[in-house]
Amino acid sequence: MAVVDELQKARQTAEEVAAEEHKFEDGFTFRTVLGLLFVAFVMLPGSIYMGLVAGVGLGAAAEWVTIVLFAEVMRRSLQPLKRQEIYMLYYIAASLTAMGAGAYGLSGGPLQWKIWDQFFVQSAPAAPIAKEIPAWAVPAPDSEALRLRTFFHPEWALPLLVLLITEILGRASWLSLGYLMFRATSDVERLPFPLAPVAASGALALAEAGRREESWRWGVFSTGAVIGMGFGVFYVGIPVFTGVLFGNAVTLIPIPFLDLTQNVENALPTAIVGVSINLGEVLVGFVLPYQILIGAAISSVLTYVVANPILYRAGLIPSWQPNSPALQTKLSADLDFWLAIIVGLQLAVAVIGVMMVIKTVREFRQARNLHARGATPPPGRGDPPLWIPIGVWFVSVIAYIMLCRWLVPDFPLWIVGVFGLLWSPLNSYVSARMIGITGHGVSVPFLKEVAVISSGYPKVDIWYAPLPLYDYGWAAQRFREVELTGTKFTSIFKAEVAMFFVILVASFLFWSFFWSASPIPSTLFPYAQKMWPYYAQMEAVWKQINRPDSAMRDLVLGALNIPRIGAGFIAGLALFWVFNTFKLPILLFYGLVGGVGQLPHFTLPRLLGAWLGHRYFKKRFGEENWLRYAPVLLAGFFCGMGLVGMLGIALALVAKSVSVLPF
Repeated sequence: MAVVDELQKARQTAEEVAAEEHKFEDGFTFRTVLGLLFVAFVMLPGSIYMGLVAGVGLGAAAEWVTIVLFAEVMRRSLQPLKRQEIYMLYYIAASLTAMGAGAYGLSGGPLQWKIWDQFFVQSAPAAPIAKEIPAWAVPAPDSEALRLRTFFHPEWALPLLVLLITEILGRASWLSLGYLMFRATSDVERLPFPLAPVAASGALALAEAGRREESWRWGVFSTGAVIGMGFGVFYVGIPVFTGVLFGNAVTLIPIPFLDLTQNVENALPTAIVGVSINLGEVLVGFVLPYQILIGAAISSVLTYVVANPILYRAGLIPSWQPNSPALQTKLSADLDFWLAIIVGLQLAVAVIGVMMVIKTVREFRQARNLHARGATPPPGRGDPPLWIPIGVWFVSVIAYIMLCRWLVPDFPLWIVGVFGLLWSPLNSYVSARMIGITGHGVSVPFLKEVAVISSGYPKVDIWYAPLPLYDYGWAAQRFREVELTGTKFTSIFKAEVAMFFVILVASFLFWSFFWSASPIPSTLFPYAQKMWPYYAQMEAVWKQINRPDSAMRDLVLGALNIPRIGAGFIAGLALFWVFNTFKLPILLFYGLVGGVGQLPHFTLPRLLGAWLGHRYFKKRFGEENWLRYAPVLLAGFFCGMGLVGMLGIALALVAKSVSVLPF
């Protein structure tokens, strides 16, 4: 029971800033519907434009600007927003303005992918395979629909129908499986989800300010916002303003990190050395458990700084090339060695998690205390009967399988079934557990590529098929945030239905407008014009790796080495046995496992934040107070950064719209 007790203590710490004892209320009201329309028809076109022009989205700016604007309007109308409504505004803004392909500068709903597809099918790198790209994905490169630059054409009917079906199935599958992962990891296992109180804290602080209540939350939130704005001027404001105005961003602080990998490669070849200067990483360390960050920092340094040069000299990282930056070096090291180890460790975490769930349920069933362990959800939370999400998930997976059978009839159906019915729920559970314990999820890259290559399927259409290969572990934390704000789960379900229809309309209208006004990319959209040809070259290479003559084929197949996966699996189980047997901190174990695959650039600043919190701030404010302050401070920091980002975007757009007259 030592493991359970330790996780319980971490969960109680995470709940210090929450309001679980308050009754649950509906957050999806008429006022949040107005917020939904505001984000969709005001924020969304700005996000699309910023992505094409500067390669950045609105991100946190859209979330916090929407919240602050509506909270202030409602406060002056003497109808302050409830914390449930504030969180729903946060949820809606984050969902609608998220960048689906951040490196491409794409956002703006589901039509963003079709804009990319129309460019790719007409690009020079895609010429060898353009005729093989299926008509249900994008019209042919010589089609009238692409020549006229319009979605209002019969040739777009089938691609848009497939897109509509996948959007419906995607929402149904993540809501249902994400809810089941939440019930397993939060209600039954009682995992702490250390980052969930951050969003909840922001909603609580703004709600109290709207009611003019005297509270420590608003003071701490304001302090974080001031820090965020001060740092954001240099980290976000100046780069965004100069990037939009001049085409080249001026960065005073290295983004996303200071990379020293090339500086040390003579002494330590393949060692990945650097550090993030983002103050937000330090503040994240205030929130995450200290032992987890110690473990993550140790394992990330041992793997990518200490072990990499040893492996390289042993000939186990042959694909690395001198003068490679950090991300390229990480890709080489992962493909050649670490990826298989990471997969093995994740499988060990999955087995450990299942064993702990079975043991916990059995012990509390014997103690006749299943209600306390989540077998029965708290009253008023809006939980559906379990058979409903199970049924929705199963039906959505079967629909995915049938859709893939229709779109790619020659691809082995059993692979699609394994992805949807076995791997995806297993991967989602592992990720949900790691997020619930460490705040950081896990992923298995190139699994789809390995499966396609191994199947011997040579056609291009498989890369456009909606294979049910997903990780919905993140959704467990989303439901935990909803719970902490006292928002009924039915609010999320209603919001998702409303967002589905609104985002489809808004995405269609705005992308149609931008595309009809000018080709994408073009000189009007400098980021897309500069970067998209490069990404098209990369995508053309990846879309041909299942061909027998592909140079990438053997590299990808070798990444998931079965004996090495087994070694990682055994090492993970053995390490857990050592920690459990000798009563070592179990959070340290999960930190060690989760740190494999993370760059030291981020784990070290977070460890610094945790050390400052542990050694200084806890003594300065008292341990109990500091544990309550930290998530609220972090929420305020993100708010301040977002406001500065939005201000920088606004100033840059105003400056670009002003022409200098010759008289």
